[in-house]
Amino acid sequence: MNGTKMRNRQIYYATQKTASSQLSGTLSHDLRKKYGKRSIRIVEGDTVKVIRGEFSGVDGKVTKVSLADNGVNIEGVKKDKIKGDKFDVYIHTTNIVITGLNSDDKWRMNKLEGKNPRTVREDPKPDSPKKDSKEDNDQTKTTKETTKVKKTKKKKEEK
Repeated sequence: MNGTKMRNRQIYYATQKTASSQLSGTLSHDLRKKYGKRSIRIVEGDTVKVIRGEFSGVDGKVTKVSLADNGVNIEGVKKDKIKGDKFDVYIHTTNIVITGLNSDDKWRMNKLEGKNPRTVREDPKPDSPKKDSKEDNDQTKTTKETTKVKKTKKKKEEK
């Protein structure tokens, strides 16, 4: 088997993890300067711009990332059928540039910023009031003492 055929076979039979990592796209110049990275995996909700192909110049949000179709679906990118119906077009990630990121995923953003995503925690909710542990301990002690007293009184009455 020659080299090209071997590479194509590896791509075709790639695992889910490898195939999904191949669906990463290049960052725009502004995002490159901000994060110090050249590319990142594309996720639903990212804003992208098509730079090559039939739909070049189109901006939009990513609505679906498909491993089976080996591309991404972008809002506003559709083709017409002969009967008049429209269908989604999947564009390969090498033909697009990421202009805006979906920041919902804290893990992804921490990883992109160079922080360790495992150690960074979300801020605790300020609305939840905390009781002093001393008050709780005092209440539990008094309830335990009263139950002991009641039990000893019952035993004395029975005798």
